[in-house]
Amino acid sequence: MTPEPGRPAAPVRITDSPWFWGLLFALMALVGMAAIAPKFDRRQRQVEGRFLGRQTAAIERQRRAAGLPATDLAASARAPDARPPDRIVPLWTLASLAAAAAVGCGAMLARELAQARATR
Repeated sequence: MTPEPGRPAAPVRITDSPWFWGLLFALMALVGMAAIAPKFDRRQRQVEGRFLGRQTAAIERQRRAAGLPATDLAASARAPDARPPDRIVPLWTLASLAAAAAVGCGAMLARELAQARATR
């Protein structure tokens, strides 16, 4: 939209850009994830532990239904070489997505502002 002759162009407000808001929300998501990371890890460990336990119990039920000998699930959990499994859903995957969104929104915002300056 070109201004009328003799009338100055309206100033470009950064808050009018959807890319600004996308960048702001992506950065706040990163800050939020950094703040909750320790609690998320503890909670995710509990949730995934229950999931793996139910999965192991279901496999054991199938083994018994097939007539195979029972295995001691408690003994295998207490084994000295048993270490906690890696997270199924680690927080870095969500943080990577938010970082990619922040970079993309930042690039588009910079492009939009450069175009606005060029048309002034």
